[in-house]
Amino acid sequence: MRKLIRCGKLFTGNESIAPPDHTLVIEGDKIVFAGPTAKAPEAGPHDEIIDHSRHFVMPGLIDSHVHLSYGNAKTQEDIDLYASLEFRAIRGLEAAQRVLRAGYTAMADLSISGRVSLAVRDAIEAGLFAGPRVSSSGRALTTRQGLDDWYPRWIGVPDTSIGVLVRNLGEGIEELRGQVKDGVNFIKLAMDGDAMNPATGMIAGFNQEETSALVTEIHRLGKKAVCHARGAEAVRYSARAGADVILHASWMDDEGLELVVKHGCALIPTLSLIVNNIDFTQPTDACYPAFPDAHKRELEAAVKALGKARAAGVPFLVGTDSGFAVTPYGEWHARELEHYVKYLGFSPAEALRCTTAGNTLLLKEGGAIGRLEAGCLADVVAVDGNPLQDIAVLQDRSRIKAIFKSGELVKLSINDNARRLNSEFSYQMWNDVYTQERVATLRARGRTAA
Repeated sequence: MRKLIRCGKLFTGNESIAPPDHTLVIEGDKIVFAGPTAKAPEAGPHDEIIDHSRHFVMPGLIDSHVHLSYGNAKTQEDIDLYASLEFRAIRGLEAAQRVLRAGYTAMADLSISGRVSLAVRDAIEAGLFAGPRVSSSGRALTTRQGLDDWYPRWIGVPDTSIGVLVRNLGEGIEELRGQVKDGVNFIKLAMDGDAMNPATGMIAGFNQEETSALVTEIHRLGKKAVCHARGAEAVRYSARAGADVILHASWMDDEGLELVVKHGCALIPTLSLIVNNIDFTQPTDACYPAFPDAHKRELEAAVKALGKARAAGVPFLVGTDSGFAVTPYGEWHARELEHYVKYLGFSPAEALRCTTAGNTLLLKEGGAIGRLEAGCLADVVAVDGNPLQDIAVLQDRSRIKAIFKSGELVKLSINDNARRLNSEFSYQMWNDVYTQERVATLRARGRTAA
């Protein structure tokens, strides 16, 4: 039995248009025809005709930067310390389902704790649970200057952290070889830190010799290299080493851009964490105003650097850093497309092509997804509205009228009232220090000090 989906408009991911009155024909888990309805095969007596003639039909969306093990974290400690790895895996499966419910049929996880997302990936592939297609790295390789050596030196990098500290090149080679044995889809290197560091002080954690040796070994083992690099130095080292993907590149300089072009690197800017932090963080949040202010500076630098990269023809992937409290699962994935349009000058069609056909570089399925054409896997989304006219419609889940994965209609039952456990967080006893002066102030305001 085949499925024939009547499409009001069909966006294949290959072109920047969505012509009307087209039909998709699905047999098994693959598309066998995508074209004008007048040229489509006739439906047989046992075929199913699915009417989306009033909807915009497109490939399943892809997010190339998600963190399933983070749990919508409010602090780094929430990510690394409190929930058990076993609990994180179960929680991560539910997070993956939220991603799927938003119309994202595939995703890449770019650093995990333990083997959490590898387990989620395998459970979904085994058919134990419904979920998106997951491709994943292992823990990010970091040095003392890298993003994931977060804690003071006397604590170090815990085994439950999303990073693994490598103290020399030999340890780095051994770690990535172990991750390949674990079945990762790609390897992530934490080349530098984050926006809380001044741009001028963002030093690369690996030197050029180390970076090149690590990327060479990653490629020798048949995997892709992903480098977290916000600062100019880390971008240069990553590009010169031939990294497949560079995350952020916010302070990339002209030399770095030349190297990115020369070595064919792709970029994942991940503006969602930056912009959401600027837009959503409240004065009552502990990181206010330092973190939003730092991200304002980063956004200003990123718009300039990434605008040059786009003009130079550098390929862009689309990712959101979902898994933090300001980028919760299933909520803001499609907002990244709006950022591409608003801040980087992409047209809605260009942004949509980036997150479909262009977003398959890191995925184990490769070009078998992200496009609606004969021979591709039938990952399909039907939308009430036209994202080519208003890219923001994809943020409204009520507009997502149907999601198909491998030709099957996705049906999910997610408990939106699930609660968070105290064991997932730091045991914080007070929000204030109750000096005599502070207690007097509270009493003057009519509050009880106890």
